[in-house]
Amino acid sequence: MSSQENKGYIICPITGVVNLLSRKWILSILKDLFQGKKHFNEFKKDKSGLSNVVLSDTLKYLKAHKIITKKTEISNSQKYTEYILTEKGLKLGKILYEMTLYGLDELDCVILSESEKEKIIQEYKQLFNRKYV
Repeated sequence: MSSQENKGYIICPITGVVNLLSRKWILSILKDLFQGKKHFNEFKKDKSGLSNVVLSDTLKYLKAHKIITKKTEISNSQKYTEYILTEKGLKLGKILYEMTLYGLDELDCVILSESEKEKIIQEYKQLFNRKYV
């Protein structure tokens, strides 16, 4: 047993967060949720490499980790399903915002003017500011 694990539990909190967010589409779907997307097809939009199976598995994963809840309603014989961030999911906004700041400030691949960076910072601050940023 490594020093990072104890009976299946992760001791290092950073490792735990990285493990939670390390799936390929997690960050993109979380950003969508913060932008107000709630429906399966909304998450697929603009993600040509995301299959229905992978999206379904990813939403189940987020639900199993209590990051989102699934709400299903039937109206006029049609089933409507919404995915909504939980309190635990909303707390990830601070992490996503800090990742944004780090990416804009420290990564050489981000070639934007200062005014473009400031616009993104303000947009993302508002997007992720659900009382945690």
